[in-house]
Amino acid sequence: MKDIFGRLAQDFFSTIVFLAIYLITDNVILATAVAIAGAIGQVIYARYKGQTLGYMTWASLALVIVLGGATLLTHDPRFVLAKPAIGHFAIGAIMLKRGWMLRYMPPIVTETVPEYVTVAGYAWAALMFGLGAGTIAVAATGDIKLWAFYVSVVLIGAKAAAFGVQYLAFRVLVGSRIRAAARA
Repeated sequence: MKDIFGRLAQDFFSTIVFLAIYLITDNVILATAVAIAGAIGQVIYARYKGQTLGYMTWASLALVIVLGGATLLTHDPRFVLAKPAIGHFAIGAIMLKRGWMLRYMPPIVTETVPEYVTVAGYAWAALMFGLGAGTIAVAATGDIKLWAFYVSVVLIGAKAAAFGVQYLAFRVLVGSRIRAAARA
């Protein structure tokens, strides 16, 4: 679990840096510049440590530089605010692969209700696309305080709620299948 949160923090490092600097200084240009420098520094540090960098790391760096650069050139924060949406769209597209979620489920779930796991995988993809669209809509307003609330509360809260619903649904479904099999 610690490894998962570490990877998430690494993947969203530039967004976290941007948000922190903006909330401290109320300066979009400074926050964008520091986020770009932080993303570049993160990659340099990883390379120095001899870590192999995955596709998502390079894609994230490119997005930070391109969208952050557009923000710096135009003084329009909407470019950098849209970055998390691109990540959500990419993850949603990956989640469209049938059965992607099976490897993350405990054996009792995959053996008892595999068809529901596939449906849940598609539901997660839909959630990612919806959250990405919401991020674009909020970014388009240019309201950074609204965006900060959205990325720090709504995005995280929606995923936590979806995880909770999924957990309860699988407990009920597995339990009812096991009871039905015992009766038969």
